[in-house]
Amino acid sequence: MISVCMATYEGEKFITRQLDSIVDQLAETDEIIIVDDQSKDNTVSLIKKRQDPRIKLQVNPSNLGPILSFEKAIQLAQGDYLFLADQDDIWFPNKVEKVMEVFKTEQAELVVHDAKVVDGDLEMIHPSWNHWNHNYIGPSMFRTIAKNGYTGCMMAFTKSLKDKIIPFPSMIEMHDQWIGMTAILQKCQIIELNEALMDYVRHGENATAIKKRSLSDKVKGRLCTLEALEIAKKRVN
Repeated sequence: MISVCMATYEGEKFITRQLDSIVDQLAETDEIIIVDDQSKDNTVSLIKKRQDPRIKLQVNPSNLGPILSFEKAIQLAQGDYLFLADQDDIWFPNKVEKVMEVFKTEQAELVVHDAKVVDGDLEMIHPSWNHWNHNYIGPSMFRTIAKNGYTGCMMAFTKSLKDKIIPFPSMIEMHDQWIGMTAILQKCQIIELNEALMDYVRHGENATAIKKRSLSDKVKGRLCTLEALEIAKKRVN
């Protein structure tokens, strides 16, 4: 069983096309867990309008932010394999098939694939997000902490890894980096799939839009990451 975990907020411009790109790749027994973070636009009504029993919608009682919303979606997921999804991207038709093939043939516990970077009009910015952003995906904890190369919407993982990452530490800045760090410490089989399997949409409304940070914010973030690392170490079997 596959669980797609998504957090939504003010996503009425994008949610229909993203769900269109996902649903046909799933079996009737799979599920899409959507946690909406108090959207004031038509996001929730557009999701409900689909009347797809595989879509399970939860609306937060108050605004929690993307990290806690993703944590809730992951907690609610019942699948053996969990795919993370952002509301505004577009999956390629072979994404699920390609990732599941890696899980089965490589005994992977975490699969990280590539994506084509596009703008809000879906015009290509770069054919490879991992090359464009100089992402490192692998077993080096030092490199993962120095510069996070794990991008949530390009990640899928097993239930066994889910059980290690939940609950999220309260101080983490990025849930994807936390998942990557935990997978490294747990000595999980991490497979990088060097193939673009989705359009990764970059625009000013993204929660993950690239923003310049002050030096003090960078130092604070690094300290929080090191604190989270100590929590991850305590969860090693």
